[in-house]
Amino acid sequence: MSTLVIVESPTKARTIRKYLPKDYRVEASMGHVRDLPRSAADIPTDLKGLDWATLGVNVEEGFEPLYIVPKDKQKIVKELKSALADADELLLATDEDREGESISWHLLQLLKPKIPTKRMVFHEITAEAIQAALENCRQVDQKLVRAQETRRILDRLVGYTLSPLLWRKIAPHLSAGRVQSVAVRLLVNRERERLAFHSGSYWDLKATLDKNKSPFTATLIELGGQRVATGSDFDPATGQIQANRNVVLLNATTAQALRDRLIQTDWRVSQLESRPQTRKPAPPFTTSTLQQEANRKLHLSAKDTMRIAQKLYEEGLITYMRTDSVHLSEQAITAARACVSRMYGQNFLAPKPRQFTTKSKGAQEAHEAIRPAGSAFVLPNATGLSGRELDVYDLIWKRTIASQMAEARLTLITAQIQADNAIFRASGKQIDFPGFFRAYVEGSDDPDAALESQEVILPTLTQGDALVCQKLDAQAHETQPPARFTEATLVKALESEGIGRPSTYATIISTILDREYAIRRGNALEPTFTAFAVTGLLEQNFPDLVDLRFTARMEQTLDDISTGEVNWLPYLEEFYLGDKGLETQVKEREQGIDPSSARAIHLPNVKAEVVVGRYGPFVVMENGDAPVKASLPQDATPGSLNHEQIEQLIRQKLEGPDKLGLHPETGEPIFLLSGRFGPYVQLGEATTENPKPKRASLPKGVTAEEVTLDLAVTLLSLPRTLGLHPETGKLIQANQGRFGPYVVVDPDGEKEYRSLKAGDDLFTITLERALEILAEPKATRGRTKKEALKNLGNHPGDDAPIQIFNGPYGPYVNHGKVNASLPEGVTVEEMTLELALPLLAAKAPKGKAGTKNTTANKSTPKKTTTRKTTPKKSTQSTSTRAKKTTSG
Repeated sequence: MSTLVIVESPTKARTIRKYLPKDYRVEASMGHVRDLPRSAADIPTDLKGLDWATLGVNVEEGFEPLYIVPKDKQKIVKELKSALADADELLLATDEDREGESISWHLLQLLKPKIPTKRMVFHEITAEAIQAALENCRQVDQKLVRAQETRRILDRLVGYTLSPLLWRKIAPHLSAGRVQSVAVRLLVNRERERLAFHSGSYWDLKATLDKNKSPFTATLIELGGQRVATGSDFDPATGQIQANRNVVLLNATTAQALRDRLIQTDWRVSQLESRPQTRKPAPPFTTSTLQQEANRKLHLSAKDTMRIAQKLYEEGLITYMRTDSVHLSEQAITAARACVSRMYGQNFLAPKPRQFTTKSKGAQEAHEAIRPAGSAFVLPNATGLSGRELDVYDLIWKRTIASQMAEARLTLITAQIQADNAIFRASGKQIDFPGFFRAYVEGSDDPDAALESQEVILPTLTQGDALVCQKLDAQAHETQPPARFTEATLVKALESEGIGRPSTYATIISTILDREYAIRRGNALEPTFTAFAVTGLLEQNFPDLVDLRFTARMEQTLDDISTGEVNWLPYLEEFYLGDKGLETQVKEREQGIDPSSARAIHLPNVKAEVVVGRYGPFVVMENGDAPVKASLPQDATPGSLNHEQIEQLIRQKLEGPDKLGLHPETGEPIFLLSGRFGPYVQLGEATTENPKPKRASLPKGVTAEEVTLDLAVTLLSLPRTLGLHPETGKLIQANQGRFGPYVVVDPDGEKEYRSLKAGDDLFTITLERALEILAEPKATRGRTKKEALKNLGNHPGDDAPIQIFNGPYGPYVNHGKVNASLPEGVTVEEMTLELALPLLAAKAPKGKAGTKNTTANKSTPKKTTTRKTTPKKSTQSTSTRAKKTTSG
C-alpha cells in the first residue's frame, strides 16, 4: 500500500519525509492551488461581461466564488494528479490553521480522490509530532474552510468595490483593503496628531552630587513646595501648561538664577525609600510578539520575520509560526526547564512550571506558542544556521528558555535631596538576583528606555547625610509630538484593537509600503500624501470601513463563522447588498464625491493646497487670478513639508531657478533647482538646442541653502576621471548620483558601479582606492548583492540567462527586465528552470514572454479592471472554473 502526502512547500516535504515510512511519497502544492481571478484575463469566456465576474464572486447567486487554477500552478496540479493515480491513500498535511485547512479543501475539489483521504495536522515537524499526527488523522474541518472562504470573499468585495472608486476620484492604481485601510488610517491619524502638536518648553536642573568620592546624579522635582513642570504637564494642542496644574514653570532666566543660588547652598539627604520588586519573564512568542521583537531587536520587517520563521518551521527547528497562543506543551516546558538547569543552574529555574494565558482579542488560531521544536531544544550554535536565520532562532530560543526561569529580584532606591527650598530626586536600581535577565530581556518601544537588566548604582546613603554638589546644570527641554508608528508598534496597535489577524500583519504592512501609502524613515512608517487623500475620502464617505470598533466587530463575526455561531451567507448579503451595504453605499455616494476635493489635502503647517495628481503630489498656491502649481520632491510627505519649502518651489516656478553665478570657464549661468529627487545644480538653461543641460545632485547632507557657486562648479566638473583599469583597460570615473557618490568602470559601456564607503571622498579618491572598491561584490543601494544566488539556465525563447537574485523583499527570479518573486514556501535551492518559466511568463507583457523585447518590470501598471488589494502571490492564469462544493 502506498500513501501520498501533500504539504505546501518542498522544504516542508523534505523535512517531513525523514519521519515517514519509506512507502510514503511526499509532494508539495506550492501554497494555494486555486484562487479568485486576479485579472480580466483569468475570467472564463462565457462569464466575461457579467457585472459580478470582475469581482470573482457571484453576488447574484449566493456569493459563490469563482475559483481558477493560476497559470503557474497548472503544472503542479497535473503532477499531483499523476502522483495520486499511483497512491492507495491520500494524506493532506497542510498547515493547521485556516489557510492550511483551505488549501487541503481546494486540493480535494481539484484532485477528486477516489481513495481514502485523511487530514493530517501537526504544529512541529519532529519524529514524535509526525507519528502522533499519523495516529490521529481527521477529516477537513468545513467550518474552518468556510471561515477562511468568507474572509477571502469579504476582502475581495471590499477591495474590488472601493479600489475602482479611488482610481476614479483620486489616482490610478490605488487600493483599498478591509484591514489595510484601517492600518493606513492609524498612520494618518498619528501624523495628524504630530502636525497639530504644539511644542512647549521648560527647564530643570540636574545636579552631580558626591558622597565619599562616589558621584551620582539627581534632578530637580520640587521648588518651594510646588512640583516643577515636566513634559506631561503641557497641552499638546497649545504647547501651554494644562489648566489646573499647580506647577512651577522654569524658563532660561529663572533656571539660571536658581542654579547660581543653589550651587552655593548646603545639600543633604532628606528622605530615603527602598522597596523590593520582582520582574516576571515575558510569555513565549506569538506571531504578533515575534514580529514586534524582531523589529525592535533585529530591525527586521514583519515580512522578513515571517519568511525566516516559515523556513525555520519547515526545517523542523521551531513550532508553527502562525499562532495567537502563549501556551506551552508539557513537552516544551520540560525541555525548557532542562535547558535552564543545565546552562544556568537549578537556582535560576522557576520553582514550578510556568504557564501563560492568552489575552489577545480573538485568539484561536493554533495550539501552542512559537518555540524551538522537539522534546530537546537544539542550541542556537548547534543548528548550523547563520545570519538572520540564526538571529531569529536565537531570539525564539532565548524567549522560550526565559519563560521558565526564576523571577528577577530588584531593589529600587529613591533618595530625596534638599538644597535650600528645592528638592532633587536620585533613583537607583540594584539587581539582587538576575533570574531570567541572564537569558533574555524584552525590548522596549521607547528608544530612550534603559534595559531592565541595567543597574543604576547609588552610593550608600542615610537620611541626613551631607553631600557635595560637584556640578549643577540648567537644562532646557521641549515636549515632543507622539512618535510615528514603527512596524512593531503598528502590529501591537492592530492586535490590541482586534483588527485583522497576526498572520496577516506582515502582508498588510508590505502592501502599505508597496502601494506607497507610507515610506520608511529609519524604523518609522511615515504616511504619504496619497495615504492622507485616501483616508480622508474613506472617512467622509465610508466611515464604518475605517472605524476601529466596526472592523474589530467584523473580525469577531468572522471568528464566530468559524465556530458555526454565525451563518456566513446572511452576513455577506447584509454587508454587501443590504440597505446600508457596501454596494449600495458606493452607488449612492459616488456621484457626490468631487475628485478635485478628494485629491486636495490641507495641512495645518502650510498655507497652500497639496493635490495628489496622476504622476505624484503637487502644491497649488494662489497668485492673483491664476494659481501656481509646482511638483513636490519624491520624498516629500505631509510630515516633512513646510511652508519655506513651498515658497521656494513656487518662487522657482514664477521667477525661474535661483542663479548662483556664472561658470568661471564657460561663462554659462549655474542654477539651483529642485526636482522629484531633491535639489540639484544645472549648467545653463534648457533650450531646444540643449534640452538636457548638465546637472549634478547635491552630496548627501548638503542642503540647498548651503550650496555656493564654488561647490556647484565642483559638482558640475564631475565625473572625475581616475584612470584606466590595469586589467581591462576600461575607463574608471568617480561621480555623484541620486544615491550618493560612486565609482564606475566603463561609463560608456556596461557601467559597473560601486558606492563609495564611509571615509572615502569623492573629490580626493585615488585610482588605487577605486580599484579596491570595484573588486568588492556589488551591493544594490548598500543592501543586496547583485551576484546571482543561483543560475537556473537559459530561457528557451531567447536563450538569455534566468537567475535568482536577492532583493529587499527576498529572493526573486530574473530574466532580462522581468522579475518574479519565488513562490511562497519555495527556497532558492529548490527553485528550478521549470518552476521559473511560468512565473516569468505571467509577469511578462502579453505576447512577449520569452522574447528579446521582454520589458515588464514591477512598476508596470496592471489592468485597472481587476486591481487586487491583497499582495501578489500568483499572476495571470488560465480560466478554469471549478464547481464549488458547499461546505459548513
